[in-house]
Amino acid sequence: MCPRDMTSREQELVSIAHRVLPGGSLGNLANDLVIDRGKGSHIWDVSGNQYIDYLLGSGPMLVGHAHPEVLEVVRDQLEKGTTFFAGNEHAILLADEIVKAVPCAEKVRFSSTGSEATLYAMRAARAYRGRDKILKFEGGFHGMNDYALMSMAPANPAPFPQAVPDSAGIPKSIQDEMLIAPFNDIETTNAIIEQHHDEIGGVIVEPFQRLLPPQPGFLEGLREITEHYQIPLIFDEVVTGFRFGYGGAQEFYGVTPDLCTLGKAIAGGFPLTAVAGRGDIMAHMDKGSVDDGEFMPQIGTLSGNPVAAVAGLKTLEILRREGTYDRIFTTGARIKNALQMLLDEAEIPAKVIGEASLFDVFFTESDVTDFRSTLEADPVAMARFNLSLLEQGIFKGASKFYISAAHSDQDVEETIAAFETAVELLKD
Repeated sequence: MCPRDMTSREQELVSIAHRVLPGGSLGNLANDLVIDRGKGSHIWDVSGNQYIDYLLGSGPMLVGHAHPEVLEVVRDQLEKGTTFFAGNEHAILLADEIVKAVPCAEKVRFSSTGSEATLYAMRAARAYRGRDKILKFEGGFHGMNDYALMSMAPANPAPFPQAVPDSAGIPKSIQDEMLIAPFNDIETTNAIIEQHHDEIGGVIVEPFQRLLPPQPGFLEGLREITEHYQIPLIFDEVVTGFRFGYGGAQEFYGVTPDLCTLGKAIAGGFPLTAVAGRGDIMAHMDKGSVDDGEFMPQIGTLSGNPVAAVAGLKTLEILRREGTYDRIFTTGARIKNALQMLLDEAEIPAKVIGEASLFDVFFTESDVTDFRSTLEADPVAMARFNLSLLEQGIFKGASKFYISAAHSDQDVEETIAAFETAVELLKD
C-alpha cells in the first residue's frame, strides 16, 4: 500500500482549487483527488489512477457512469435543445412514470436540487395544514436549506425537541419553528407530537436515516400518529428513491407517506429532483385549485429540463428490467457480509450498518440506532479504513458504500481483498 501517484497536471489543478475554491473543494467530498472520467463502476483521476467507485456521485449513478443507453438519449436531446422553461415531453412522461412507481405520488413537481425539493415539500405541508412548525429527526439530512440545517449533525445535541443550528447565517426565527425528535424512538416522538400537534405543519423524515434502518414499528408508528392528527408525513427519499426498489423506501418498508422528495436516481446523473405526493396537498402549487392566500408558487429555471428528464426516463427503464434490483442487492450483500465477517474474525469492534444497496461500517461495540449512538464510533479508525481503501483503488465517501447495477463480480472480489488489507492495518 502506498500513496497514489499524482501527475504535475493534477497537482496544478489542486493548487488552483485551493486558490479559488473555499477549502479547495466544491463543498462535497473534500480531498486532493481530481476526477477525470467515469465508466460503469469505475472512475479515473486526472493522473490516470483507476478506482472502483462506491461513491457514485453520492448515489445518482445507480446504473453506472456513462451508461451507453443514457448517453444516446441525452445526445439526441442535446441536438433538440437543453432547456425551455416550459412543458416538455420528457418531463411530462417522467412525472407520469413517478406517479406509476411511487406509492404516495398522485402529483409531481420538479426542482433541481434535493435542498429545493425538501424546502418545497415542507412548505407544501405548511400550506396544507395551516401551521408553521416542522418536526424533523436529529441526524436527518435534508439538504442545505435553513430548515434542514437544524440538528443535522449537532456537535452538542440539545434536549429534545430543541433544535440546534448546524450553520452560521441561519436566523433565530427558523430555529424557533423546528422541533427535533430522536430517530427510532417512537415513544419520545409521539410525546412531542402529542404536545405540539396543533402547531405542527408537517413531519419530515428519512425513512432510512443516513445509514440507519428504521427499527420495527417506528415508521408504522409515525404514520399512525400523523394520520391521527392529520399532519402531512414527508419521506425524504432523495437518496432511497428507486435505490431501495422501484417504489423506493416506502415500498421497501411498506409505509406510505403523504409527500416524498426524490432525486439522484431519477435524473441519471443530471440535476433534477422532485416533490411527489397526495393531490390535495400538491394542489397548493396550482393557483386555480386553492383559495387566495393558500397558493405557493414553485418555480425553477431548470426544473424538469428535458436533458435531465430524458436521462431519468432511460435510467428508470433500465431499472425496470428483470433482475436489475436482484443484482444490486446480491452484490451489496456479498460486500456488506464479507466486511462484517472480516472485522469479526479480526476481533475489531465494528458494526456494518444499512441495507444491501447502501451501507457502511461504524467502529464501535455499541448498537447504532440513532444519531447520538453514531457519535460513539471511532472516527480515527474510520479515517484509516477509508484511506487504506483509497490507496488500494477503492473510492468511497466519508460514509456510505453506494452499490450500482454496474458493479461486477470482479469488483466484489477486488473490494473484499482491499478489505482484508484495511482490516489488517486496523489490527496494528
